Amino acid sequence: MNANNIEPALLALHAVIRTMVLAVLCVAPSAGADAQRSPWMPSRGFVQAGVAEDADALAIGAILDWSWSKEVRCGRLIGYWEVSIGRWAGDHVDGDPNSHVWVTQIGFTPVLRLQLGGADSGWYIEGGIGANVLVPVYRTEKKHFSTSLNFGDHLAVGRTFGGRAEHDLAARFQHFSNAGIRQPNPGENFLQLRYSRRF
Repeated sequence: MNANNIEPALLALHAVIRTMVLAVLCVAPSAGADAQRSPWMPSRGFVQAGVAEDADALAIGAILDWSWSKEVRCGRLIGYWEVSIGRWAGDHVDGDPNSHVWVTQIGFTPVLRLQLGGADSGWYIEGGIGANVLVPVYRTEKKHFSTSLNFGDHLAVGRTFGGRAEHDLAARFQHFSNAGIRQPNPGENFLQLRYSRRF
């Protein structure tokens, strides 16, 4: 793809992401939301915004709940698969104040969540480690990643609310790096806010 085609492609991708974000926020719960769901059918959708030292990010995604759960002393453990797509935007590449970084992130993450005091309290903590592809390779003036494949690990605290616990708001810390597969490997850390809604 030559340079003349890059900007229209990025604008088109941005429009698709915006449309998907609106779809996640506007979707209404279905009448059979409590019925048995296929294990490959997403149970929730989310939109997430984040800030880092060199970039801002916007992501959307789908969550597929595990059928597994375990009661523990301080609450209940559950898990889910997360599939996400997002965009990172940064400035100042190679000392040029007018240049910009646009990176598409595609991720797949298994997540373990501890519902504190059980499902009725609403509060939880969670963590996950997954694989992410960053295209093109993330490079800013201060940070140069060396691989497209990176790992994303996160810790979060959040709360579910609503009559069916259909709403979910979480504050997250997420770190991206390639785990030393290749150097340089400076990593990038995001502070994120996520809103999820159960279908």
